[in-house]
Amino acid sequence: MGNLLKVLACAELEHGPIVFLDFEHAQPTEAETAVWNQVSAVLEEAHGILAELQSYNGAGQEIREAIQNPGDLALQEKAWNAVCPLVAKLKRFYEFSLRLENALRSLLEALTSPPYAPMQHLEREQALAKQFAEILHFTLSFDELKMTNPAIQNDFSYYRRTISRNRLNNQQLEAENEVNNEMANRMSLFYAEATPMLKTLSNATTKFVSENKTLPIEDTTDCLSTMACVCRVMLETPEYRCRFTNTDTMLFCMRVMVGVIILYDHVHPVGAFAKTSKIDMKGCIKVLKEQPSNSVEGLLNALRIRKCKNMSKPPNTVIHSYPT
Repeated sequence: MGNLLKVLACAELEHGPIVFLDFEHAQPTEAETAVWNQVSAVLEEAHGILAELQSYNGAGQEIREAIQNPGDLALQEKAWNAVCPLVAKLKRFYEFSLRLENALRSLLEALTSPPYAPMQHLEREQALAKQFAEILHFTLSFDELKMTNPAIQNDFSYYRRTISRNRLNNQQLEAENEVNNEMANRMSLFYAEATPMLKTLSNATTKFVSENKTLPIEDTTDCLSTMACVCRVMLETPEYRCRFTNTDTMLFCMRVMVGVIILYDHVHPVGAFAKTSKIDMKGCIKVLKEQPSNSVEGLLNALRIRKCKNMSKPPNTVIHSYPT
């Protein structure tokens, strides 16, 4: 396919310059290897995390029986034994979010460092751009699964109530050694979010911008808006869609597009939904709505949630008419 990232001169099109990013085959150059290896070690766990979350059934039945029969010690023990391994699993998910946050920071440093512009970075660090996309794909996938699984919140709430009740009775359960009160508080805040992984990455991006005061904020937001544009054009242009060799790449592209939109909205002073935004929001939403609803409803919901949070911004900066 030649260069994995190819800038095509298309001045006759309204889109301006079109970028095709090969999300399927990019390999690291020698200059990218150090960061790529660091991030790759994290991403290797991502598939397993999603598989565990997808198979997470919860302990709803055991919890209901224990609540309905508070005097039955056998049922209390049965519920507790069912919940503890699930909470250990939730802890692993939370700890993975912290590793993902560090990986994102490394990629942001590589993809926004001077003297190169965002487009130049994408040309030079194609494999890192692919890893950035893979992190966003995982993040949106995780949050979609979490939003449709109330058992996560129910199990963790039952765990915390049981711990609190036993503390009042001066009892300490063995499970507290793995998930102590401080860890439980942090996990509670994490899972209380509608989109916890995306919230983690959004906060990490904001922190990256605030800690790198010598780096203009535009370097970060332009990197994000460029990737959003890349994904939108690849999705809406048959010539580029036909280059995908994997049927899952369409959904991958959509998740990445939504992910960078939300990160941009979180970091940019007026957000992605502003009339002055560098992201063509109407075009992005149009692309999503052209896909089967069952494959994009979670993505549209993520944009709806983010748009609602923007309503506190000045009215002239927010477009209220997006048909999301």
